[in-house]
Amino acid sequence: MQPIDRRTALTLGGLGLLSTAVGGGGLFWQRQPSALDALTGVALQEPEVLRSRAGSLDVRLEAASGSHEVAGRKATTLGYNGGLPGPTLRVRPGDTLRIELVNQLEQPTNLHVHGLHVSPEGNGDNVFVVVNPGDSFSYEYRLSEDHPPGVYWYHPHHHGMVADQVFGGLYGAIIVEDTDPVAVSRDRVLVVSDISLDASGRILTPSTMEQMRGREGSLVLVNGQASPVLQARPGERERWRVVNACSARYLSLRLEGQRVQLLGRDSGRLEESRDVEDVLLAPGNRADLVVTGRRGHSVLRAEPVDRGDMMGAMMGGGSSSSRSRGPVDLATFEVRGSPHAELPPLPRQDAPRDLRASEASRSRVLTFQMGMGGGMMGGGGSQGMMSFTIDGNTFDAGRVDQSVTVGAIEEWTVRNDSPMDHPFHLHVWPMQLIADNGESVETPTWLDVVNVPARGEVTVRIAFDDFGGRAVYHCHILDHEDRGMMGVVLAE
Repeated sequence: MQPIDRRTALTLGGLGLLSTAVGGGGLFWQRQPSALDALTGVALQEPEVLRSRAGSLDVRLEAASGSHEVAGRKATTLGYNGGLPGPTLRVRPGDTLRIELVNQLEQPTNLHVHGLHVSPEGNGDNVFVVVNPGDSFSYEYRLSEDHPPGVYWYHPHHHGMVADQVFGGLYGAIIVEDTDPVAVSRDRVLVVSDISLDASGRILTPSTMEQMRGREGSLVLVNGQASPVLQARPGERERWRVVNACSARYLSLRLEGQRVQLLGRDSGRLEESRDVEDVLLAPGNRADLVVTGRRGHSVLRAEPVDRGDMMGAMMGGGSSSSRSRGPVDLATFEVRGSPHAELPPLPRQDAPRDLRASEASRSRVLTFQMGMGGGMMGGGGSQGMMSFTIDGNTFDAGRVDQSVTVGAIEEWTVRNDSPMDHPFHLHVWPMQLIADNGESVETPTWLDVVNVPARGEVTVRIAFDDFGGRAVYHCHILDHEDRGMMGVVLAE
């Protein structure tokens, strides 16, 4: 299959919301053949599950390097509590989640609860906290009674080390449960990540060029496994909570031969589930899917995605990655046995909030830029070979880039002056997608990662509800974030 283009991405399944925009000149990677390819027929394993009780969940997360199971063999990677991924945390609206983060790494770290609408202050979702080697820090997150259900995740966010630590294995899922459960036969968590290992099972350090593009590992994993097998009976209805925990890889997911329905992406829910053929997840995005088994053998596949190319513009010519590679097989879905009794129809959800009827108190324009030698490709200064900036500035924790008023609704247009896509992530406050590269988005679509296409723009509306304090926004290609493509927003 050829890489999907932007127009196709916008119309897949008849829904613009299925595909955050893609564009540019072509950059893909695929799992390379290795001894790991022989590991077939291994059942999907899920991370340990920790559930809240009586309104609270207390968790101890130890971040450490060690011997972990990766694709069926021992490898020396990073992990939380000895696992890859870390434990899945299941909480409910109104709960309090407390996490004691213990740093057994050789470098500083911290924790970000990606997508949760919680305070960024103090021991909340405060990415300015630094947990030094050998130290610990106690986080506390209080979820509101009306917190959106959905699929979230946690990972480190210490500036300059985010890509290395996430790529190395530090990530895990968070599920905020539905108030009214959805009737399914089985509920699965699928954390998709990628990594590169040498022959001895140690993490390969990416080259400078790979970091500037955004590293993509040679091995693509689901819950730390290569091509695991999922089994179901015909008619069984499974809920798949999918997290794109890759540092830079986009996932265009396809499961041919099965019925796939989309309940929502990120914190956004659809009023009514939709049948889909493809779901596109930028780095950091999540999907809440319902899969109804049809007899036979299907492959969950990630099709190649064109996310642009840095080198084509630098060299003034064609793409340096024109050797675009094929799809990646993530998992096998085997449906066999006696038919399962039919389940009731999926329930309708509450209609999503729609900010288009509200007046925006202010409009802002933010611009992603990549620069070289102080000016190439619209950049600001340089950092090493290339700079990665927003509005010409690299990240400075001591500077406030955007000051907003608590309770205000604002409209932000995020422009991309570079030849590569940049997924835009805002902490704490979700975003309603209003326009995608000049095309209005009519269905209320709520995301916390919105892809900004190469040489394009998106417009979002943000309700700065509930919380004051400092948070950040950034490119979720984590190498770009680490190299400065991040800003500070202060709500007061």
